[in-house]
Amino acid sequence: MNRRVVVLNHFAAPRGAPGGTRHVELFSRLRRWDATVIGSRVNYLTREPVHLDDDLYRTVPVLPYRSNGAARILNWCSYAVTALVAALRLPRPDVVYASSPHLLTGLAGWALARLRRASFVLELRDLWPVVLVEMGQLSRTSPLYRLLRSLERFLYRKADAIVVLAEGVRRVLVEDEGVAADRVYFVPNGADPADFVPSAPRAALRERYGLDGMVFAYTGAHGPANGLDLVLDAAAEVAEQLPDVRFLLVGDGVAKAALRERAAREGLRNVAFRAPVPKDEMPDLLGAVDVGLHVLADVPLFRYGVSPNKLYDYLAAGLPVLTNTGGEVAALVDAANAGVAVAPDGIADGVRALAGRNAEELRRFGDDGRAYLAATRSRSSLAERVETLLDDLAGARA
Repeated sequence: MNRRVVVLNHFAAPRGAPGGTRHVELFSRLRRWDATVIGSRVNYLTREPVHLDDDLYRTVPVLPYRSNGAARILNWCSYAVTALVAALRLPRPDVVYASSPHLLTGLAGWALARLRRASFVLELRDLWPVVLVEMGQLSRTSPLYRLLRSLERFLYRKADAIVVLAEGVRRVLVEDEGVAADRVYFVPNGADPADFVPSAPRAALRERYGLDGMVFAYTGAHGPANGLDLVLDAAAEVAEQLPDVRFLLVGDGVAKAALRERAAREGLRNVAFRAPVPKDEMPDLLGAVDVGLHVLADVPLFRYGVSPNKLYDYLAAGLPVLTNTGGEVAALVDAANAGVAVAPDGIADGVRALAGRNAEELRRFGDDGRAYLAATRSRSSLAERVETLLDDLAGARA
């Protein structure tokens, strides 16, 4: 019989839905393990109910929220409680795999592992609480920071293994936090080019989406961390010089209303907004645009501690990439010869650089990026890393 793993991820989305499908896609590829992924009953991007419960993916109720603040913290707490209760009703797992960003999911995962005598894996998609400090949302002297820092260290000690999505996070854990190197596993985000084949010719797709000109598309969350005001800055800067350039922002989040209001107030006619699209529609949307736009706020952590889903989607779709994130993300784009990396406030420079390339040069960026992704970041190869980790933990406990 296969062994069992329970995955706790507040923001997990089922295959084909908007949002983070990482865990459903990875754990559905396991051969020797039966997995159950437990996510929120409300999609964090669309705020719509998720209507799916099956053997692999299950949902739990959570308290609603509309902006950052106390309601959002209660939302995290409610997921930790309802996910723990739901997981306790499942057959006993051999491994509990709990994914951040918020640490209450990790706490629920540790509690479940203790109660069911299972191994405990902590996955770090963001380094909390340092990212909150660097974004100006939390002070290092606040009681909440000290509480979160204590919880963070507790989880590092209790985890049988820690999965990181960026090599920079591994260095922090080993060099600054004293975590043994053999307990840290690198499993970045990824995508498969075969999943990003559009269903129609490019001309038909552009007509379907009403696109013209050279379209730079951003697909993902619209929150403080995403730095999308920097895109509006660039749109204003290049509007007269590059009248054929368009910026398409696809997704949702707490900052979207303010972004739309600013674009309207400043008369940015080269910026358009769209609601999130299902994951299974993403190949068509990306097949209709010209450049994938990866943007983050100017936060030091983002130079070494992120593995952005949208970047891999762009590479899988064969799009040239423009990123304003330095460090590991910029190094990946350069290594793949997939596009242009600029300073956080240099998006306009990157737009001018790509707008000045001919069609053959842009096609080469897309082809090289897709080939690099297939060789180093395919979902199937990443699932093999996860399965090896689970096997090692199960063998050590046997």
